[in-house]
This record gives sequence, C-alpha cells and structure tokens, in this order.
Amino acid sequence: MMEVMDILRKYSEIADERIRESISDITPDTLLRASEHLITAGGKKIRPSLALLSSEAVGGDPGDAAGVAAAIELIHTFSLIHDDIMDDDEIRRGEPAVHVLWGEPMAILAGDVLFSKAFEAVIRNGDSEMVKEALAVVVDSCVKVCEGQALDMGFEERLDVTEEEYMEMIYKKTAALIAAATKAGAIMGGGSPQEIAALEDYGRCIGLAFQIHDDYLDVVSDEESLGKPVGSDIAEGKMTLMVVKALERASEKDRERLISILGSGDEKLVAEAIEIFERYGATEYAHAVALDHVRMAKERLEVLEESDAREALAMIADFVLEREH
Repeated sequence: MMEVMDILRKYSEIADERIRESISDITPDTLLRASEHLITAGGKKIRPSLALLSSEAVGGDPGDAAGVAAAIELIHTFSLIHDDIMDDDEIRRGEPAVHVLWGEPMAILAGDVLFSKAFEAVIRNGDSEMVKEALAVVVDSCVKVCEGQALDMGFEERLDVTEEEYMEMIYKKTAALIAAATKAGAIMGGGSPQEIAALEDYGRCIGLAFQIHDDYLDVVSDEESLGKPVGSDIAEGKMTLMVVKALERASEKDRERLISILGSGDEKLVAEAIEIFERYGATEYAHAVALDHVRMAKERLEVLEESDAREALAMIADFVLEREH
C-alpha cells in the first residue's frame, strides 16, 4: 500500500490539472499571478484528494469528481488569501502572502475570482441531478466557512466560550469544507445515500481532528517543525480547545493569569500559559478529543466495501494526527 504522501501526490495531480484549466483564462496577467500564487506554492492538497478518493471508494471513477475536487481547493485557497488579510499574516506556505506581494485590493480580487471559478469548475460537469446536488453541497460549505470565520473573530472578544461553541466554530471554519469534499466526491461517484452520509461524517470528524491537532501542535511542537514561533496562537489570544478547557478548570488565580497572557502579544509569557494548560490537563484533553474523532471517522468507513480507496481514506485519517505542521 502506498504511503499517504504518495497517495496525496497521485490524486492531487488529477485535481491540479482541472485547477489549471479552471484558472488559465483569468485576465489581466497580474490577477492571474496573484490568483495562482498559493496554488503553485505547494500545500498537501488533502481536500481535493479526499474528494477523488471518496468518489472511488463508492465505486466511481476519481475523474468523475475532478470538478468538485478543483472547486474545493479553489475555495480553500480563496479563504486562505482572505484570512491572511484579516489576520495580517505575511507568510503562507513558506512564501510571502498574496496581499504582501500584490497589495490588499488585488488580493481581495484574487480571492473573489477563485471563489467564482470554484462554482464554474462544478458546473462544467453538466446539469445532471448529481452535479446539482454536489453544487449545493459546495455552496453550503462556503456559507459555513464564512460563518466559522465570523465566530472565530467574535471569540477573541470573549472569555466564556463553551466547548460546544468552540466545536461549532471549528466545524464551520475547517471541517465543513473537508466534509463537503468527501460528501460531494461520494455524490459524483454515484454513492448510495448511506455511503454519502458515512463519507460526510468521515470528513466532518477528520476535519475537527485536523483543527484540534493544529491548535495542539502550536503548543507541543517546535519552531522549526511549525514554521512559526511556538505558542503564537496564545500570544494572539486565539480561542482553542485547550484555552476553553483550561479556563473552565483553572483556579481563580490561574484563570486570571491565563486571561492576562492571552492576546498580550508577549511571546515570553507563552511558556507560562502552556504550564497552566498542563496543570489542568487541557493539552492532554485536546489530544484525546482529536484521537476520538479520528477513531469515529475510521468507524464510518466500515459502511463502504473494502477497496484501496477505503484503505487510503483510513490512512489519511491517521495521518491527520501524525502531521508535525
């Protein structure tokens, strides 16, 4: 059986070809270059690969879902370009962010044109019921991504975020697009309602695990693996499952100390915040929740017939927690 990175490489080539076709006619040249900057900068292309594998896992051809796979990656890229503007982040995938190279107005346009091209990529598959159904899934995920981003921004002003609210936010911001990839892929592959529902659940579970693990890495990894300072999320005051849990469990004194560190922008205080997380088992708790979601994701795959594609999906579920960045 191939390694996960080989699987992603193989399937992302199918998606890349469709993505190139989709954006090749963007003009003027400046807008084209700004639009393709992050696409050509790399990235693992997990989402489009999941769409193609989901199509294959229900007995379809991966190529049947190429339009959907391209659409999902274009939407993901659009959200990254706009996120970097909102968060004032200057580096993405080891390259200067789009707004750093071309300015904010052009970066906003690049995001907008990719967003539009995503729907065009699905529509090009014709107007069958399957295409309409897949398009509805893609549209719905876009709404959720925007809602999730708005919730995330709102949480920065609050210290009473519950675990349930946090899970809803990361579902919308991160997991909804991954679930859309697996669900729309299964639809295009001609899956049964039961198979489509199972793959949607699988996508949702690994999407949640993916985001929780991302937050967890910010605390337990090292700067070299992360490509950014350890604990930068803490210094920026980002709401994560560890923060939610630590604030819920901490003594009055530790709670107040953690609140004063969050969003202080002082990276020297990060180690102290991490100690508070450790003291109340918040780091461990987040890791356990991520593991649990990977287990649930793999259980949902049991609905499908055994195949290489199903095996690959199970491997990707494990890979989500094996990443170091």
